[in-house]
Amino acid sequence: MEQVIPNRLATLGHPQRLALFRLLMRRYPDRVPATELAQALGLKPNTLSTYIGALMQAGLVSQERQGTSLRYAIDIEAARDTIGYLLNDCCRGRPEICLPLTSSDGNAPMTDDKFNVLFICTGNSARSIFAESILRDLAGDRFNVYSAGTRPQSELNPFAVDVLKQKGHDVAHLRSKHISEFQAADAPAFDFVFTVCNQAANEECPTWPGQPITAHWGLPDPVKVEGSDAEKSLAFQQAYGTLRNRMLGFTSLPLSSLDRISLQKALDDAGQTDKEGTPA
Repeated sequence: MEQVIPNRLATLGHPQRLALFRLLMRRYPDRVPATELAQALGLKPNTLSTYIGALMQAGLVSQERQGTSLRYAIDIEAARDTIGYLLNDCCRGRPEICLPLTSSDGNAPMTDDKFNVLFICTGNSARSIFAESILRDLAGDRFNVYSAGTRPQSELNPFAVDVLKQKGHDVAHLRSKHISEFQAADAPAFDFVFTVCNQAANEECPTWPGQPITAHWGLPDPVKVEGSDAEKSLAFQQAYGTLRNRMLGFTSLPLSSLDRISLQKALDDAGQTDKEGTPA
């Protein structure tokens, strides 16, 4: 271990290898295709291969073949060992020294009377709008719900609006919003931040005050579906169904009794289920 950790830290000392590591950490527990990694980081395939090879040799990243695609994920145990070793060494066995730099107490449950939740996508015109509408209508007495986009569209997707109307949601107040609206000094302090599309999750995350619990709940983009209006509508229905199922699971969690670590795992697991969605 004495030599393994310095090798890992040296590997992460390269800016682009570190960027790759950070992206995969944001996407954990997803396995991400090499093509998506290259596109997100603006790397040529052979350059990406070199960086991934170095991270794999250091034991920080694992590889899995799915069909013809190679997919990569963080080896979370190796990441924990590496970061834990650094913090323990830095703190000299006195955790109170580094406590302000670490996350909130992992054994402490969520105690807010009403939780602030933000859903992020790229365009904020369909999936994040679905999530905002569903959670607000399911449990608006327990959650203040917001959504935003990293590059929001000028208007909501008409197919998304139609689905929301069919499901009985009020769409009058909905609009696409830039994420910067929620980074101002007077913005809500969020308890939960979810990304619901891969493109937003692949981008650099802003710093959220208060260290909210974050999770990636990516699902296929219905906007990209081609075909007849009926086929496009079905894709939006499926996206809505997936998100509604996840919201039902989220609202059923005993937030006041689960510690943060258990809650984080439950939300990570939820993002891996029902990927394709079913009409609700």
